[in-house]
Amino acid sequence: MKVINHIREVRQRKGITQIKLAEDLQVTRQTINAIEKNKYNPSLELSLKLAEYLDVPFTSLFYLDKSEENAE
Repeated sequence: MKVINHIREVRQRKGITQIKLAEDLQVTRQTINAIEKNKYNPSLELSLKLAEYLDVPFTSLFYLDKSEENAE
């Protein structure tokens, strides 16, 4: 299973840049970019901070993609 997120969509809908999000959460823009591209799974702490910062429920920001599991 793979963790998928909607960070980019929520961030863009709220008019927040990657740079602003990164600065406010004290991470690099590259970290935000990697998370949005599903190349890096953030820590639980950072995941919760993202959900709180973006003012969305954690479960609407992250979910498990089970399609790979069913493809076998």
